[in-house]
Parts: sequence; structure tokens; C-alpha cells
Amino acid sequence: MKTGKFNLVAAAALLVSAFSAYGQTAPPMSAAEQEVGKKIYFERCAGCHGVLRKGATGKNLEPLWSKKAPDGTVQEGGMLKLGTARLEKIIALGTEGGMVNYDDILSKEEINIMARYIQQVPPIPPEFSLKDMRDSWKLIVPVAQRPTKQMNNINLKNVFATTLRDTGKLALIDGDTKQIWQILDTGYAVHISRLSLSGRYVYTVGRDGLVTLIDMWFEKPTTVATIRMGSDARSVDTSKFKGYEDKYLIGGSYWPPQYSIMDGGTLEPLKVVSTRGMTVDGEYHPEPRVASIVSSHIKPEWVVNIKETGMILLVDYSDIKNLKTTKIESAKFLHDGGWDASKRYFLVAANASNKIAAVDTKTGKLAALIDTAKIPHPGRGANFMHPQYGPVWATGHLGDPVVSLISTPSDDPKHAKFKQYNWKVVQELKMPGAGNLFVKTHPKSNHLWADMPMHPEREMAEVNYVFDIRDLSKPPVRIDVAKDSGLPVTKALRRAVHQEYNEKGDEVWISLWGGKTDQSAIVIYDDKTLKLKRVITSPDMITPTGKFNVWNTQHDIY
Repeated sequence: MKTGKFNLVAAAALLVSAFSAYGQTAPPMSAAEQEVGKKIYFERCAGCHGVLRKGATGKNLEPLWSKKAPDGTVQEGGMLKLGTARLEKIIALGTEGGMVNYDDILSKEEINIMARYIQQVPPIPPEFSLKDMRDSWKLIVPVAQRPTKQMNNINLKNVFATTLRDTGKLALIDGDTKQIWQILDTGYAVHISRLSLSGRYVYTVGRDGLVTLIDMWFEKPTTVATIRMGSDARSVDTSKFKGYEDKYLIGGSYWPPQYSIMDGGTLEPLKVVSTRGMTVDGEYHPEPRVASIVSSHIKPEWVVNIKETGMILLVDYSDIKNLKTTKIESAKFLHDGGWDASKRYFLVAANASNKIAAVDTKTGKLAALIDTAKIPHPGRGANFMHPQYGPVWATGHLGDPVVSLISTPSDDPKHAKFKQYNWKVVQELKMPGAGNLFVKTHPKSNHLWADMPMHPEREMAEVNYVFDIRDLSKPPVRIDVAKDSGLPVTKALRRAVHQEYNEKGDEVWISLWGGKTDQSAIVIYDDKTLKLKRVITSPDMITPTGKFNVWNTQHDIY
């Protein structure tokens, strides 16, 4: 302990010395302002820029940094070099690279605090061990005390698990009646909800690292277990291969950089595996965060994407005591992704490299690295049959005004003529602006929906554009989600985000994500006519973001 303390003190002294040598020091902040800055940074910034601020989807936010350019010259920069006034403008107005404007989210005082806070040395959060997980684990209702059959009359296949981001809650909405069935406490800003293979259990993970297990067989949905797996997290998924159905749950942490394996029915912690190590460039990275995780349909494996290193792990859960992992080199920085239509290939965005990495989960090898437009952000992506190029998978972009269509392989002999296009961007659909987060379609739909919630302009952020996949030469239809909601205009934007189909594939649900003190809504459209069908809103509808239809999530339909 004495050695560690001495090293921290010595490191701090070296940093102060370096800052002084550079001719700049961090602006003063009170302890109260530091706490405000730390809270806002965790809630709003860490996801893109990293806990240690080394950057990934977002830019490096360290006080000082230097890097060697390809020509051998050393480039220097950092938040100290930009200074408070410049940083205030960037935070307030956003950037064309996908960072939203915060002048309608944060007050002028908060913007000033953040401009000063990111010039300070980043605080390092504590580690989180298997013992820490076990100490946080709460088995509220043991398996033996849970229902043996469904005790309600809800059509569970058409329930939507809906994140109420800033309240730390999850709304379960009956997709048939459009009524809020139950609102439950969860972790802060649930990033995803995943379903058990049976469709009975909902697993959520909050950005604060809290995992929640919800049983929908009770008369009213009930939280039966919780566990914390770190201080920052994004992904969970169950084991899906035959013989291992829902036996295990895996969760990935942003901090500490590691993944955890838990019992699928109780969340009892079983194993923690660090992801710290070397990048695809051969450099050590102290914060390789676990981004998206999916469960293979053809092997007892999880696909685990490590953001900063650019490594894709195939984790074999058939024997977790003797864990076997295949490490696949791809590109930086890995983020979200989804399956192709065959569910053999997993495609994931390496958004800082402007590439999509495709993994063949049958052979356990990288199938392709595909160059794309700037900062691909597919969510899960979208699969459909292109009239000219056959099976394609779509991704939008945070940094360019296009939706990219990538040809994917097929074992169907009827699709042999499309093989020449495989793993190529065969078409870019023009969007009126960048800032896309999600694209969505459905096997029963003729439409591809695309949002732009990260665009700084209201007329872009509050709408969706819908393409006719039967004739992609036609211009997309503009859907003004905010206007259709009937809610009054406020200073804060209401961002139209995360399109989700219902079980039948004939409705599209869109979150209208407003400020924490403003009323928000879920706006529902008839997918065939593109006409408004219903608006779900109430005082409880606070900052809705991701919505996960049980049937579509259970079966990876997108």
C-alpha cells in the first residue's frame, strides 16, 4: 500500500511538473465543482471519451497528449491547449463529428464547470473484483419461489422494454394495448435490455454497472435479482446454444475493463476476466472497454468486442473453469454491431477507423474489414434483400450523411450471383445530415428507417427518414416525429431516436427523447402507410431512449 501511494504521489508530481513545463496549469476548481464535473462527465461524456479520457468514438480529452504521426513528427495537444473559452463553445454548440450540443442540456454554469473539469488530471476509479461483485449481489426471489407458469394475460412477445434514461428506470409497455404495464427501478441509463431465450426474463444493464433480472411471469413484472459488475457498463447477453439455454449471463464493463460471467437464473457471479492488453497496433492500453456482446446461434460462444484494442473475442462458455478464448484482430475502436441475415456473420463498427469488421463465427476467423464513411454507428444494423445486390446489412454514420449498405454472403444457391459483391459497400443512401445512431427494418417490412438524433440542428434531430427498399432510387420520406407527437415546442430538443418494430412487423415505435424536466413520448407509426398511429406519453415518460421488443430481441430480428 505504501509503495502504491508513493507512486500515485510521484505520478501527480510529474504531471504537475509537465504541465508547468508546458507553460499551462489547470484552472482552479472547488471540491463541489469537481463533484459536479465528475457526475456530468460520467453521465454524459465517459461513454464516448473513456473514463481515462484517452478517447474512442469521441476524441482524446486528456489535459495534455502527444502522439507520433506517420511521418515521424510528434503532434501535441490537449484540453489545456484549447483553454476554457474554446472548450465552452465546443461543449455548448457540439461538433459535426457527432457530438451533440449541450446548450439545451446543461446550464451555462455547468458548461463552464465541464470546460474546466476536463483540463484537470482524470481521477481513476477503483477496481472491481469477483468479491466486490459477490458483495453487491442480491437474490431477491430464489428460483424455487418464482411462478411455474405465466400469471398474467399479457402477450409477452409484444412487450417493449423501454429505457427511461435519466430516471434509472425501465418501463415495460404492452405493445398490444399501448399501455405502460409496469415501471421498475434499474441501473442509471440502461444501455440495453436483453431477453432470455424463453422470452420470460428481461436482463438490463445500466451505465452505472448495475445488472437487473426481471421476471415477467409474475402477475406484475418483478425484479428477482440484481448485481453490480463495475462502475460503468454497457452490454449483457445470455448463453443461447442448445444445452446451455440461459444457463449463463455475460456482462461487459467499461470500468474496470473486464467481462464477468454470472448464473443466468440468479446472477450469482462466477468469473471475472480482464481485457487489459495490447492493441492491434501492438501498444499496451490500460482501458480496453467491453463494447457490444452477442451470443452465437451456432456454437457455445459469445462474441465480445473490445473497444480500444480492436480485438474481437470468441469466448467458449462450454467449460468456464477452463475458459477458451479465440482472439481476432480487427480495427479500433470497436462499438456496436449485429448479425447478418444468416446469423453466421457478426458485423461490428470500428468507428475510429471508419471500418466495419465482419467475423465468421463458424470458422472463428475475421471474414472482412470493410472501409466505410466516417464513424459508422449501426446499433444492431438492418438486414434486407437489395433489388440489385442481394442480401445486405445497413449501417448509419455519426460523421457522414449516408447510410452504407454492405453485401453479405448467403448459402442460398439463388443468391450465388451476388457473391461478387460480398463484403463491399454496394450503395450509400444519401441522408440530409450526419448524426445517425440507428437504422431499422424488419423481414415483413418494405421500409428502412434512419434517425439523426446526434445532429445539432432541431430540424434534423427531431425527424426520421424512411427509404423504400424495393426502389432505393426514390428519395426518402421525411417523418417529423416531434411535430406528430403533439407536444409543445421547448428549448431542449426532443431527439427522435431508436426505431423498433413490434412483433408483427407492421408498427414502428420511436422514442422522442426530451430534457429531464420536459415531457417526452413514444410515437408509433403504421409501417405500411407511414401514418401516425399512436402517441404514448405521460408524466412518467421521462427521457425514453432504447426500446426492445421481446420477440425481436429474443430472436435477433433487425
